[in-house]
Amino acid sequence: MYDNLKSSIHDELVTQYAPLVKRIAYHLKARLPATVVVDDLLQAGMIGLLEASRKYDADQGASFETYAGIRIRGAMLDELRRNDWAPKSVHRKVRDITEAIREIENREGRDARDEEVIGLLNISRDEYYKTLQNISTHKVISWEELGVDEEAIRNSVVEHRPGLHDELEKSRFQEKLAEAIASLPEREKMIVSLYYDSELNLREIGSVLSVSESRISQLLSQAHIRLRARMQEWAMND
Repeated sequence: MYDNLKSSIHDELVTQYAPLVKRIAYHLKARLPATVVVDDLLQAGMIGLLEASRKYDADQGASFETYAGIRIRGAMLDELRRNDWAPKSVHRKVRDITEAIREIENREGRDARDEEVIGLLNISRDEYYKTLQNISTHKVISWEELGVDEEAIRNSVVEHRPGLHDELEKSRFQEKLAEAIASLPEREKMIVSLYYDSELNLREIGSVLSVSESRISQLLSQAHIRLRARMQEWAMND
């Protein structure tokens, strides 16, 4: 009888929160290549939701929706990583820009400027912005090189929630990432917040800031790379 009751509760949770899977899937799909099939994300997300319904512990202090959102996003990101479509050239360019930003910021003690990065890489302005645009397509994957996924960034942006995230938020890594996000140039910091906290897509953020969607894509890529540059030393010394 207890097993039947437990199974019924799981089924109810899955039915109730299935729309959450769809919302997260389409939020991810909005900034992924056309080759990514949303049905694959939905399938992975439903597996994440099922796992969440089985493992959720209300005593941890977080709502089921919060916990399920983490498991759903994690399952979708795992699916994306298993099918990494990013060519080696994209990863190489990420590393090149990361190192350029890191070198300039260590030398100057301030945010690296676009023209400084362009000069150090010896490329044209058009090529630099096109590279940022291309990187934006693959940013979910590129973070794994540092051991960071979107959920880690999101947890560093959103308001503190007691219970489930306490241990994570007390870690040195989480604190360092939160500091790195807070130190971003104002516009990049705002875009990161709107993207991860408010969960707006690139077009919506562009409307808020009155700039084009492609420019938001570039600035978000630049924010990701700047964070990687600032977190790289921590990762190597950890």
